Amino acid sequence: MRINWNYIKMTVLLGLVIFLFAFASQRNALRKISDPKVKFIGENSLYVTNEAVSKLLIQNYGGVKNVPKETLDLNNLENALKSNPMIKKAEVYLAVNGTLNAEIEQRTPIARVSTNASYYIDGEGLYMPLSTNYSARVPLVTGYVEKNKLKSIYKVAKKIRNDEFLKKHVIEIHQSRNKSLYLKLRQCPFIVQLGDVSFLDKKINNLKAFYQKNLKEKTFNNYSKINLQFDNQVICTKR
Repeated sequence: MRINWNYIKMTVLLGLVIFLFAFASQRNALRKISDPKVKFIGENSLYVTNEAVSKLLIQNYGGVKNVPKETLDLNNLENALKSNPMIKKAEVYLAVNGTLNAEIEQRTPIARVSTNASYYIDGEGLYMPLSTNYSARVPLVTGYVEKNKLKSIYKVAKKIRNDEFLKKHVIEIHQSRNKSLYLKLRQCPFIVQLGDVSFLDKKINNLKAFYQKNLKEKTFNNYSKINLQFDNQVICTKR
């Protein structure tokens, strides 16, 4: 009987590959996790710190460092990070060398409510607590404000965030008891009455035209209120 050495060689080689793969997989699974590395995506202002993220990871796994890779539940760690009210998105993954990586996207405040309670309104119009680590430079919101009724204020705050003129000049959004909205501009003695948020773009364009005209004429001090709530009209109340 003739022996097929090629067949035997291929069989032995295949067995060796399978053995090495299983051995490497087992060693990789048992590899200890090193200190977590945290990366923040987006703006540089840190409302939640690197240390706070690491603490969350440790609290939810009893100490991430020196834990075998096979026992680590990445989904649980991601959910733990997302439970922090400052964190919008979190992705946790392991590098080949055993380093635990966490990529964090923070929530972004666009206005700060300052009434009987203090908190931010974030970029999606939701309640966001203040941070002990960093204070955002955003317009103040005063007056009669309810946490679960932020839709109109959010629309105005979002408009301010996305408009260079408003971002530069608006320092306060005020909501009266009857839900009428007002703006206060930097270094201007008058208040701007928006009313509701209908035709908001048109109202803002009227405000810009009024501002540029009176800036040239240096007549800002002549007015106590600029009313924009009526269609295609700017009604000025003199001091």
